[in-house]
Amino acid sequence: MTDLPISAEHLAESNKAEEAALANDYSHLGEQLDRRGIDIDAITRKVAAFHVAIPSWGVGTGGTRFARFAGPGEPRGIFEKLDDCAVIQQLTRATPTVSLHNPWDKVDPKALKAKGDALGLGFDAMNSNTFSDAKDQKHSYKFGSLSHTDAAVRQQAIEHNIETIEIGKALGSKALTVWIGDGSNFPGQSNFTRAFERYLDSMKSVYAALPDDWRIYSEHKLYEPAFYSTVVQDWGTNYLIARELGPKAFALVDLGHHAPNVNIEMIVARLIQFEKLAGFHFNDSKYGDDDLDSGSINPFQLFLVFNELVDAEHRKAKSFSPAYMIDQSHNVTDPIESLMASAIEILRAYTQALLIDRTALEGYQDANDALMANQTLKRAFTTDVGPILAKARLAKGGAIDPLASYRASGYRAKVTAERPSTGGSSSGIV
Repeated sequence: MTDLPISAEHLAESNKAEEAALANDYSHLGEQLDRRGIDIDAITRKVAAFHVAIPSWGVGTGGTRFARFAGPGEPRGIFEKLDDCAVIQQLTRATPTVSLHNPWDKVDPKALKAKGDALGLGFDAMNSNTFSDAKDQKHSYKFGSLSHTDAAVRQQAIEHNIETIEIGKALGSKALTVWIGDGSNFPGQSNFTRAFERYLDSMKSVYAALPDDWRIYSEHKLYEPAFYSTVVQDWGTNYLIARELGPKAFALVDLGHHAPNVNIEMIVARLIQFEKLAGFHFNDSKYGDDDLDSGSINPFQLFLVFNELVDAEHRKAKSFSPAYMIDQSHNVTDPIESLMASAIEILRAYTQALLIDRTALEGYQDANDALMANQTLKRAFTTDVGPILAKARLAKGGAIDPLASYRASGYRAKVTAERPSTGGSSSGIV
């Protein structure tokens, strides 16, 4: 029995006002797609089956390196975070799992599992943290963690990751995501080769603790918090890590962790080809690792990424089983609204990619017809698939218009009254 935060009566009422218009829009789009040989109902069923995980930290207010401005009614702990995540799932029906962070979300796993069950939420990949110091931590990660020059610091980081696995096992998770901030800010500060060797040795110890049915995801990042070099700086290094560790290791792609103008969709294709794609942290960026809402800046790039994913699905690529998660920082918006909008945009890109005429595309590619190949992609991208997304949500008990339904529910005002402000900070959050 689930304890949903938005009343069924409110959801039904908000949908009632939209159902007639949706039926007309869906029928009209179905006629268009039928002329292209596409069964709209088959597409809708695929879309309804797609899901993306919500990051527990994403429902809180983010910040910059300079300051953090608290948001109204932001959650004060993991149980309130799960309440907010349940709102997103209830209205979008695309986010049934939550990705947790240790130690930020560290509580009794039994209580956490019970709370998730009550809200109808499961738990996705676990995230460890050796990029900042926890309270009462014996050794500092200021100069690194899994690649630190001090063996005692490395061992502490290894044990933290193993603890994170144990917590995940109790919650039903099946994966560990490892991102480190290790690197250097000055030339000569670190020996690139020795630092990477220490990292690999540490990760092998973590890998050895994985259950047989688990995966480990290594995550690369070009810069920040280290600005001269990072130990795991790009997808090539990430691939090497996954290859060195073994068959349970995969490379995670965060869309903001690349140099400007890098062809991310080609990286995705390469990792699929060599059976090492873990999945994604979805977000968007303008200048760097901006952690903006998915699809808010460059929706065409998101579509092109999904073109590669749907292509792999279409040809049944070996070992293709990507994990999808949102990873964003919400500084000026209601985090619940941003996460709902992002989930919708991710599904939009997936749906558009499903509409690509792959037989025609392959023919144009083989004939070196650059223009028509591009037009084939553009035809799918410019199709308004909104009615499909809404129909899929409605079929699963969600909202036709999640943002409008959420705002009309008064949820933010309710939790603002219940949750005293945590205050701002002048110290900044990276």
